[in-house]
Amino acid sequence: MKTIITTSFLCALLQSSSIAEEGLKDVPGDHLDVLRAGKAIARYMYAYDKSTKDTRHNTYKPFLHVMDEEGKEPITKGPGGQYTHHRGIFLGWSKVGFQGKNYDMWHMNLSEIVHKEFLEQAVTEDTTVVKVRLHWLASADTVMIDEVRTFTFHHTDKDAHLLLDFHSVLTAPTDDVSLNGDPEHAGMHYRPHNDVAGNKSAKYVFHKEGANAQKDRDWPWAAMTYNLKDKFYTVQHMNHPDNPKGTRYSAYRDYGRFGAFSVSTLKKGESLTLQYRVRVQPGEAPERDVFAAQYQSYIKH
Repeated sequence: MKTIITTSFLCALLQSSSIAEEGLKDVPGDHLDVLRAGKAIARYMYAYDKSTKDTRHNTYKPFLHVMDEEGKEPITKGPGGQYTHHRGIFLGWSKVGFQGKNYDMWHMNLSEIVHKEFLEQAVTEDTTVVKVRLHWLASADTVMIDEVRTFTFHHTDKDAHLLLDFHSVLTAPTDDVSLNGDPEHAGMHYRPHNDVAGNKSAKYVFHKEGANAQKDRDWPWAAMTYNLKDKFYTVQHMNHPDNPKGTRYSAYRDYGRFGAFSVSTLKKGESLTLQYRVRVQPGEAPERDVFAAQYQSYIKH
């Protein structure tokens, strides 16, 4: 049976229906949990608070946490720690060109990415979908990018702790926008818990023997295994073939931040679509052919 939640009656449903127990649980103005069997598998962090320097720092961009098997603690990183701007599953570019200036939408020194609204929430037996609108701000009243970001959580892979399709449509509503940077400081990335920066446990697997992340382009996927509190997790980051050509992976840091980077330019009114899949599995990395099969499942989906 399919249950669709629209924004017009979202609050009532979250408080009174089984969706709050098994699908979604909102802490208004702060975060939204995605639940399976009563446990949070992911947490969308969407607070925005500029009242103090610290609250602004903690809330200058939305991101997605992956939660542990008990649904209590993140296995991804939040504010603070080594490289505070690295947060869970996140998107950004260190060089966003707009009206003759460059804006750093990676380190977030001056600008913000702001959650504006929930557009859709849908819960079925097989999937949970959360669609949001975000504004990338050059100033309090100037929107450089209007983004519609959709998280689709698939619940049919019995071996996956999390299977997420990340779909982003970025539109330039005000003026031309360029998206640039480098593989270390731009793109859609996954950052494991800050404890991995201490144990330096991140190890990588690539789609073929001899692959070189520093030189190669347009990999189908990259994978990483890390240790956290005596448990191993394996993360596969998948690059959809419709994404911009020339995509490069940053996948070599022992603290575990890795992801896919591409360069694009949008004329006023144009849109860019980016698509990725993130699969998190407990345990150490399987053989390369298992990752290859999971990628084929993604692109044939």
